[in-house]
Amino acid sequence: MDKVAIVGASLAGLAAVRALRRQSFAGEIVVVGAEPHLPYDRPPLSKDFLTGAVTVTDLALTHDGEDLGADWRLGVTATGFDPRTRAVHLDTGEVIRADGVVIATGARARPIEHLGVHTLRTLDDALALREALKQTGRLVVIGAGFIGAEVASSARKLGWDVTVVESLPTPLAGQLGTEMGEIVSRLHGDHGVRLLTGLPVTGLTGTDRIEAVELADGTRLPADLVVAGIGAIPNVEWLESAGGLAAATSVPGVVATGDCTGSQHWTFALEHPATAVAELLGTDPPVTKPPYFWSDQYGVMIQFAGHHAPGDTVRIVEGDPERRSFLAVYERDGQPSAVLGLNQPKLFTRWRRQLRSAPQEA
Repeated sequence: MDKVAIVGASLAGLAAVRALRRQSFAGEIVVVGAEPHLPYDRPPLSKDFLTGAVTVTDLALTHDGEDLGADWRLGVTATGFDPRTRAVHLDTGEVIRADGVVIATGARARPIEHLGVHTLRTLDDALALREALKQTGRLVVIGAGFIGAEVASSARKLGWDVTVVESLPTPLAGQLGTEMGEIVSRLHGDHGVRLLTGLPVTGLTGTDRIEAVELADGTRLPADLVVAGIGAIPNVEWLESAGGLAAATSVPGVVATGDCTGSQHWTFALEHPATAVAELLGTDPPVTKPPYFWSDQYGVMIQFAGHHAPGDTVRIVEGDPERRSFLAVYERDGQPSAVLGLNQPKLFTRWRRQLRSAPQEA
C-alpha cells in the first residue's frame, strides 16, 4: 500500500493521518475536506467560543512544527466513489485513486429551513451565531440535547432571555436514562432558562426575520433568534453510487470512521481512527475503550462514560443531585456499565478506569 486517501478533514481525518504515521505508513496521504479550514476542535463552538473566551486560533488541532507529510485538499467535496478501484471523485472534476481509503466525512446539523434559524456544527456556523448573539433578546432553542443545552447556557451567560423546547418528555433520556436526564435538565431552571418538554414545534412565523416559534399545544413563543439542535445527518450521500456506506466498506482497502458511521462522540472520532487504520494496514488494533463524552453547562462539568441501556439500575455513590454535584454508577447484572459525574472529575476518572478494565458491550 503506497497511497491512502482520507475523505474528511476534521478530527477523525486528522486522527487517521496521525494513526497512519504512528503505524509506520510511509507512503502518500491525501486528505480531502469540504471545509476550507484545517482541522479544528468542535466542542468549544457551542460553549467558550460563543462567549468569546476562545478564539479561532485556540481551536486549531494541528500543531506548529508537526510534519505529517499529508497533502491537504481543503474546500473540496467528494461527489462519488468507486470502491473497486478505490477512486474518489471530487467536485473539481479530479479523481483521486489510492490503494486504501478512509471514509471520515462526518455529519452535518439537521436543518430547519427558515430565515433566522441557526444550526451549529461547523466553525462558520459558530461564527454566524456568535455574531447574532452580540445583541440580546429572546432566544428559543429547539432541542434540549447537549448542543442545544450548551448553546442555551452560553446565551444565558451573554444576557439572553432563553427558552428551550424539547419534543421528548425527558431531555437526554436516550443518553443518560430518564432519571439522570431529568436531574441534569434541571440545570436550565437553576439558571433562569425556561424548559418546555413533550411539545413538538409545529411552526415558525416571521417573514423578513424570525418572530415566533409555535408549539403543538398552541403556545406561541416570541423569538428574536432561534437555534435548532435537533440532531445530525451523516455525510454519506456521495457514496450512493457505491451502494452506500456499508457496501463501500465491504471492499478490502476501504474503512470508515468518525461521525459518518453514526457515532456522535468526540472521543470516538479521536480514538477509533487508529482501529480503522489498523484494519486498513493489517496491523494489531488498539484496545477498545468505553465511549466517553462531556459537556459544560451553566458552569457545571458533566461527564459520562460507558454504555447505558434500558433496564440499567442507577445509584448515587457520592454527592447530592440537588446540589448538582454527584457521581452516579449505572449497573447491569451486578456490574458497572456506565458512570455519570457532575462536578466530580477526580472520582469520575477513577470510575472510568474501572470501566476500561471491565468487558464492555458494543
